[in-house]
Amino acid sequence: MTVPEQVRQRAQALRTEIAHHDYLYYVLDAPEVPDSEYDRLFRELQTLESEYPALMTPDSPTQRVGGQAARVFASVTHRQPMLSLSNAFEEEEAAAFDRRVREALGMDHVEYAVEPKFDGLAISLVYENGFFVQAATRGDGYTGEDVTANVRTIRAIPMRLEAQSPPSLLEVRGEVLMLKRDFERLNQQQEANGDKLFANPRNAAAGSLRQLDPKITAKRPLSFFAYGIGATENIPSLATHGAMMDFLASLHLPVAKERGVVTGLEGLLAYYRNIGVQRPSLPYDIDGVVYKVNSLRQQQELGFVSRAPRFAVAHKFPAQEALTLVEAIDVQVGRTGAITPVARLKPVFVGGVTVTNATLHNQDEIDRKDIRVGDTVSVRRAGDVIPEVVRALPERRPADSQPYNLLAAIQHVCPVCGSHAVRLDDEAVARCTGGLYCPAQRKQAILHFASRRAMDIEGLGDKLVEQLVDSGLVKRLPEIYRLDLVTLAGLERMGEKSAQNLLDALERSRNIPLARFIYALGIRNVGEATAKDLARHFGTLEALTQADAENLQAVPDVGPIVAESILQFFAESHNRDVLEMLCKPQQEGGAGIVLERSPAAEATEQTLVGKTFVLTGTLPTLSREQPRK
Repeated sequence: MTVPEQVRQRAQALRTEIAHHDYLYYVLDAPEVPDSEYDRLFRELQTLESEYPALMTPDSPTQRVGGQAARVFASVTHRQPMLSLSNAFEEEEAAAFDRRVREALGMDHVEYAVEPKFDGLAISLVYENGFFVQAATRGDGYTGEDVTANVRTIRAIPMRLEAQSPPSLLEVRGEVLMLKRDFERLNQQQEANGDKLFANPRNAAAGSLRQLDPKITAKRPLSFFAYGIGATENIPSLATHGAMMDFLASLHLPVAKERGVVTGLEGLLAYYRNIGVQRPSLPYDIDGVVYKVNSLRQQQELGFVSRAPRFAVAHKFPAQEALTLVEAIDVQVGRTGAITPVARLKPVFVGGVTVTNATLHNQDEIDRKDIRVGDTVSVRRAGDVIPEVVRALPERRPADSQPYNLLAAIQHVCPVCGSHAVRLDDEAVARCTGGLYCPAQRKQAILHFASRRAMDIEGLGDKLVEQLVDSGLVKRLPEIYRLDLVTLAGLERMGEKSAQNLLDALERSRNIPLARFIYALGIRNVGEATAKDLARHFGTLEALTQADAENLQAVPDVGPIVAESILQFFAESHNRDVLEMLCKPQQEGGAGIVLERSPAAEATEQTLVGKTFVLTGTLPTLSREQPRK
């Protein structure tokens, strides 16, 4: 359908006006029109694009909230590495950084660009000829994840740069985060909907950006701030980092208003202290400030060391602490069976969030810090994120308090499944021995069981396992073999073809070598090599399950610790029940898994093994007189 020129011009005018209002609202926080007027403009553009599909452009505001859900994030190699910064925690370390820079440049005073250190998720934005084309997470600094569809939903990020002659290539480095006010509103919505609350803005931002479905990300109030430039082509000549930030701001990219330029160590520390005072009132969370040599020529001269630049450092704020009361010590059972003690605290406000729980890590840490129920303790948000009990105040301790012993408190029984709880000599943590049976370990057990090096059940990944377990369709591991086409096809993100592929993979896995099955069981300390050794030595699963410690330690590389792990696993009746169901024939209600015997085990049953033969006459390569080996 031909688009009338008048309609084309109107659509372009609407896109320009909406982008202008997005910039005012999301970047400058200075809206000019009420929401109703913005909505009217947006609906008018939607109507035009619906009537004339040829009007649709990649930079259209209507394209921010669309897109199909991804199965996985594709890998992206950064055009230039996204290296992390070295940290300074004390003023002496900041002084040492300034001294190294001055000595390397041969100068008495150096000019620095200074800016807040955002507590968010680092990403790279790529613009080609002024149009946004790709976004990727930092990853390992060299390779990240493609989150283009999700970043497109962040209205603070322009889809088209505001420039008459935009660069042919511009790679913008920055941070995705959630403003404090937006975080509070999001948690209010979560609470109203009966959904889980987010712990802090950083977790909320990271979780929102890594949603496989961009429609979910579009509902989350994410923001972005640029802090640098990566690869470029045809950009104006820039002499300083400050000029670079001004250039990005001119393109309508969000940058921190609190950035500045200072001279020497005195300027660095004055900025650090000033931002520290402003920190509670800033619209976003920060965990420090960043110092960068302002001159880009001097940055090149200083270069890099290892994986960090010599010309920059992050001066971190001290972790924030507060005093509160340990009201109880509970335990949590993790996906690997680790039983972790958790302090239940009288609610206390630390570093911008209310803390009610804090990990105590393990028994050794409890003993080292002598943490007891009833203690007054100092709580810190380690790294401004994870609550941690730093120390107890014995002088405020109740007279009748007793040392805490985790295994005694839970009576050596897993609180989730009732299996034995033990602590091996070589480990700091206590563990549940329930393995395949324990609900807390169920998801991880299924994922390990289905992994490529175990049963190789292609298609049984994280999201699907989560659906199957959370919905109650799979309460015990053998039940994955009872899934049918109708049930699977009805699950979220599962069509009939994907469901059939999974059923085919399950069917193929019913015939599996014994070694891979042993590895799939997820026995603590039993890896692939040990599983192969066990299969070769015992030949059958039955022989392995009946072995004692002496038999097990006769296997190469199986020492007392590994033997104890195996014995504990098979000693649990729950695990034996699961094994029975896995190996029971299908017609009897089992999974019908058939284990292929180890080649070495088959050889032991051959009629010639163990017999001695006497040969007479001569052999072409051995005379009668030669010694036999």
